[in-house]
Amino acid sequence: MSLVSEFREFAVKGNVVDLAVGVIIGAAFNGIVKSLVDQVVMPPIGLITGGIDFSKLEWVLRPENPATEEVEKVAIQYGAFLNTVIQFLIVAWVVFLVVKGVNALRRQQAAQPDPAPAAPTPTEALLTEIRDELKARPNP
Repeated sequence: MSLVSEFREFAVKGNVVDLAVGVIIGAAFNGIVKSLVDQVVMPPIGLITGGIDFSKLEWVLRPENPATEEVEKVAIQYGAFLNTVIQFLIVAWVVFLVVKGVNALRRQQAAQPDPAPAAPTPTEALLTEIRDELKARPNP
């Protein structure tokens, strides 16, 4: 098997395509979550905490010197980190709810009884009758 044909077989398998779709949807979902956190969740939290913009919170280790043009400021930006943690928690919660829903559907489907087998067709019934009669005959 050539390298190209082996790669083609790998690339068109259902799992690889499903994974690619999941990654693309996940990347798009990241934008939604970022918007939700930055524009919906954090403003009320900032209002409750006295108008603090969490994304601007930082601990300055070395301030900038206004006499130089270089950026010399060194700071730990823990506000941006808090926003990222909140985004992660939202994504984790949504994924948990999706997995929980899928598992509930699977349990519900597994709990349903299997449908009763269909009644034999007239041809099958006749063949079964012939087979039973042949078995009942004494061997010569």
